[in-house]
Amino acid sequence: MRKIQMVDLGGQYQGIKEQVNDAIATIMETSAFINGPEVHAFQKDLETYLGVQHVIPCANGTDALQIAMMGLGLQPGDEVITADFTFAATVEVIALLQLTPVLVDVYPDTFNIDIAAIERAITPKTKAIVPVHLFGQCADMDAIMALAKKHDLFVIEDNAQAIGANYTSKNGTKQKAGAIGHVGATSFFPSKNLGAYGDGGAIFTNDDALAHTLRGIVNHGMYERYHHDVVGVNSRLDSIQAAVLRAKLPKLDEYCNKRREAARKYSKAFAGQPHIVVPKTVNGCEGICDSCDCHVFHQYTLKITNGKRDALVKHLGEKGIPCGVYYPIPLHRQKAYRDERYREADFSVTNELSQQVLSLPMHTELDDEQIGYITATVIGFLNE
Repeated sequence: MRKIQMVDLGGQYQGIKEQVNDAIATIMETSAFINGPEVHAFQKDLETYLGVQHVIPCANGTDALQIAMMGLGLQPGDEVITADFTFAATVEVIALLQLTPVLVDVYPDTFNIDIAAIERAITPKTKAIVPVHLFGQCADMDAIMALAKKHDLFVIEDNAQAIGANYTSKNGTKQKAGAIGHVGATSFFPSKNLGAYGDGGAIFTNDDALAHTLRGIVNHGMYERYHHDVVGVNSRLDSIQAAVLRAKLPKLDEYCNKRREAARKYSKAFAGQPHIVVPKTVNGCEGICDSCDCHVFHQYTLKITNGKRDALVKHLGEKGIPCGVYYPIPLHRQKAYRDERYREADFSVTNELSQQVLSLPMHTELDDEQIGYITATVIGFLNE
């Protein structure tokens, strides 16, 4: 059996090796390292794939979120509602801009932000909602956009984990994750479903005026060299990373389908196990229906309900199986983001998830032998 990896980027590289190497060699010859032709070509390709008017590449996913908030003109003290159960980058940029983060609980099945909790948290100071499309599927964007319209709020989609996922609205309209709100942000960190070989990110919008502002912000506030029209930052996707992403983008749907297939095999193997809850999709299935395209399984995350999660993590490590706990400490308990406004009773789901969740290896190169070994090891330990 091949060595099991949490993410097998080396194996994936073999399928695009020639295209990537040729593109990088061209960049080295032309020395067009910043804002070169590969960046502009990737931007256009991604606009077509997502069905959006504007893609603004930038240096990383955290910058993408920050620049999106800067572009919307949010001011210090404005409240921004987001999920408590997510990576710190989401709330980090809110605090960096001296906005006021307002953390709310999530659903216990999809792990995405709780709509009723959002509505309870809205005040006259609220200016934006940041739904995080956690682990590979969209939050309830119909309900979120309705709340935003009712209260005149911006919606900034944190799409760092769900690029390629589809969201089907109640009216039957299908859109790509990140292309539904006023602005979307994503990361191209190497382990993402669409990952570079270094850092990278992008912002998406259909708003022409906002796109113009964002393009200035990513480049020191310049539209014309040495003319600084807005306060900006230095956040640009380099040409080599764009070349890698451009090679991977035509294969993104294939990559997502391979992840879905691995998820189906995991879920079928775990069916009926009393202490394992497999991932649920927004469509209500358990990731095992062949037609499901709402989840791209950036992570395959179980809930271990018998209190043995941490012991299982140790056991898997001893058996050569990497795994992850995303996330072991809720944001409202993190030293940097504690706030006397928060009550533990308001985060009952997040607090429980932090004790139960376990993410298994998930990537495009998983094979049946590896999945069989992983699932047998998990089941064997929990049934001891």
